Amino acid sequence: MRRDRAEGPARTLRGVSDAADLPLIGAAALRARAASRVLRTLPTDVKDAALSAMADALVGRSDEVLAANARDVDAAAADGTPASVLDRLRLDAGRVAGVAAALRELVALPDPVGDVVRGSRLPNGLQLRQVRVPFGVIGIVYEARPNVTVDAAGLCLKSGNAALLRGSASAYRTNAALVAVLSDAGQKAGLPEGFVELLPADRASVGELLGARGHVDLVIPRGGASLIQRVVREAQVPVIETGVGNCHVYVDASADAATAEAIVLNSKTHRVSVCNAAETLLVHRDVPFLPRLLGALADAGVTLHGDEAARAVHDAVVPATDEDWATEYLSMDMAVRVVDDLPAALEHVARWGSGHSEAIVADSASAIAAFTAGVDAAAILVNASTRFTDGGEFGFGAEIGISTQKLHARGPLGLPELTSTTYVVTGSGHTR
Repeated sequence: MRRDRAEGPARTLRGVSDAADLPLIGAAALRARAASRVLRTLPTDVKDAALSAMADALVGRSDEVLAANARDVDAAAADGTPASVLDRLRLDAGRVAGVAAALRELVALPDPVGDVVRGSRLPNGLQLRQVRVPFGVIGIVYEARPNVTVDAAGLCLKSGNAALLRGSASAYRTNAALVAVLSDAGQKAGLPEGFVELLPADRASVGELLGARGHVDLVIPRGGASLIQRVVREAQVPVIETGVGNCHVYVDASADAATAEAIVLNSKTHRVSVCNAAETLLVHRDVPFLPRLLGALADAGVTLHGDEAARAVHDAVVPATDEDWATEYLSMDMAVRVVDDLPAALEHVARWGSGHSEAIVADSASAIAAFTAGVDAAAILVNASTRFTDGGEFGFGAEIGISTQKLHARGPLGLPELTSTTYVVTGSGHTR
């Protein structure tokens, strides 16, 4: 007799990997999986009390966190780490208080678990509800910033998930101290062991995490392009791609000069090392104030990499290549291209953009409508800086990053985006 399936017992896609195949992360993954079954059932007040206790513990045990951080910073400095990276790594009493405050802010945010996304009564009388539920175990791979350790642990807890954290080697002592504080305080407040776990900071642990089907439900990378590319390329578990921001500002022929200058300068110079900073300026050829705009950028210390038309307008502009159009500078550099019309701007964004944030400065309603309809990005900003693409600025509270993919979640990843849904179908003895 022919069978459509292979002989032998049925096997689902869950549990494909065995903990024995995960020598570096297997024990942590098992603890996290067990914890996730408890976390999904915890009421909001228990989670909130734990978040408050964790915040208090961070402040109360800040000396041990700062001592560990000092060793990390000294080691990184001895290795020749750039000053900008050292600054992201370094903690002080004020920064520790800041990350503790971020945990307290989570307490004030709505708990997404149990929210009814939609519901209806079917013609046959069945009551249908789509309800938010935790993913289970979320692995987060990130670089440099120790504050991400606390943010990720807090966001995962509030959304009912266990967290497997894999930070960078340069911050390992700091992250270990932070996780020890969070874990101790959380367990004393009633959380299960394993609700937050720190993984070894080596390359092999990332590989195990990405292959841990059946143990890990979701991986979120937060860092540079090479890290995100590796995670997307190698992952055997679902991934939410975040972060890379080759963002554009398009200045239409109808734009007001003062408005355009303020938005472009803020988008580029407000904070250059973040994913929502603008990297390319596209300007309609009929914009009369381009010399003034480029001069303002140059005066602000921005190195301009432009096409021939931009170089003809201002002598501070250096030649641009295709590499410039593709680059997320994360520095005081900006590519500049003069385009014939709005469709040309849309074509440029479609070719070179990363799907993060795209802005238009215009007074023309038709230009704005064409831009918002034609751009494919997580956020489209109309007469506003790209720097507003942020969970806090959107009023969502804390976030784990900006999703640039299209499945499940797009844009700031706040608490609701760290949940999935399940359908609850209630009948009264219904049979089909």
